[in-house]
Amino acid sequence: MPVNKTHDEFHTLDMDAGWEVPTGYPSGIQQKILSGVLDEDGKRGTRTRLLRFDPGTYTTKPFVHEYWEEVFLVSGDLTVGNDDKGEGGEAFAPFTYACRPPGAFHGPFLSKQGCVLLEIHYFDPV
Repeated sequence: MPVNKTHDEFHTLDMDAGWEVPTGYPSGIQQKILSGVLDEDGKRGTRTRLLRFDPGTYTTKPFVHEYWEEVFLVSGDLTVGNDDKGEGGEAFAPFTYACRPPGAFHGPFLSKQGCVLLEIHYFDPV
């Protein structure tokens, strides 16, 4: 199965443009797609994105999806497992990593100071 990404050499990213709120996320969380396309309905594809949280932003329910997810905390802070008021959970600092298989429940998430995550999402090849 061919990968839906193009050859893209090193270049400077415009960190001020190209951000959008992913469907179902609060407005304080934005994504910037770097490469690829993930077709969740067709269960195929791969994408690499940056995900950023504004300071004080949190989600209220765990996430679960049918694709693999690798996450690297580039900067800021991220708390995992907070409640629906943004309290509790386990805090993580930059340079921490997670790899989640399809069907794994994870979150909710909170960032007190704001953060940037590098995420890679993909389906197993058929």
